[in-house]
Amino acid sequence: MDRSGRDAGGSGGSDGSVPDDDRRVRRAVVTGGAGFVGSHLCDRLREEGASVVCVDNLLTGSVDNLAARDGDPGFVLDRSDVSEEFDVEGPVDLVLHLASPASPHDYARHPIATLRAGAHGTLNALELARRKGARFLLASTSEVYGDPLVHPQVESYWGNVNPVGPRSQYDEAKRFAEALTTAYRSALGVDTVIVRLFNTYGPRMRPTDGRAVPTFITQALAGQPLTVTGDGAQTRSICYVDDTVSGILAAAAGGHPGPVNIGNPVELSVLELAERIRELCSSTSPVEFVERPGDDPTLRRPDIGLARSAFGWQPVVDFEKGLAMTIDWFARLTPAGR
Repeated sequence: MDRSGRDAGGSGGSDGSVPDDDRRVRRAVVTGGAGFVGSHLCDRLREEGASVVCVDNLLTGSVDNLAARDGDPGFVLDRSDVSEEFDVEGPVDLVLHLASPASPHDYARHPIATLRAGAHGTLNALELARRKGARFLLASTSEVYGDPLVHPQVESYWGNVNPVGPRSQYDEAKRFAEALTTAYRSALGVDTVIVRLFNTYGPRMRPTDGRAVPTFITQALAGQPLTVTGDGAQTRSICYVDDTVSGILAAAAGGHPGPVNIGNPVELSVLELAERIRELCSSTSPVEFVERPGDDPTLRRPDIGLARSAFGWQPVVDFEKGLAMTIDWFARLTPAGR
């Protein structure tokens, strides 16, 4: 697979980029590859010809997400915990580190595991990349910006994060992971890139993971009240999973070290999102306002100028088309095992 999308001007320079040499991916390791985004990433890599080793202990991921890989000779599921030392036999060209609980419900239930995935897991994944001479991609998050004082969020903004708040286990784990990745690049010469993923949605999200899109869809389809937190004026920018995966792979193919935002800059309020989902579901569910969680970000919108200039990437899936495909997937879910 030839990872297209890299910066056409990308030889090494003052921006810290690496020479744009052979970045052909024959074999990739995806940590957290049984999760929502990770499973789509595994599928895309296989579709483009790379063999894939998925490392996932299934704490929040699911083998159901890997159904398309059943019997695939180019795909291996390794149920190791990345927080413990692990190895992969044979050559590896690319290590993509996505392993971590990612929804507020998950990291509230698993705070220690979340911190370990960000700290020990990142260290172990970086060590694998160093041993193999592989490119390393860290899937960080827009949550490193916290409740931002700069809008839209640019990569140069340092963030406004509560280090001991209810979201700190996830926010600070990712911030530490970014620092560790940067240290491996500067001190050990590991070829790394950091992407900051903004809210992503699409098929394979769990109905009960607590994030806005699956919550509103499942409520609307069931005729239940749509539970909007606070007054619903807080904003989000949501990116369809196919676009997010394309952004990840474009960054992996490029020479820029990041951090680089990957997200959709179309911004809407949480209340607007709930109402649009209700319309698309042809639902009569009422909106019910509930208590807003602590440290919930007030604003969220990525500046994707760097992704456009460095990798030629931007989202292409229309917001309503993406929601319609997601709603259709949820509508076809069977209750058993979900």
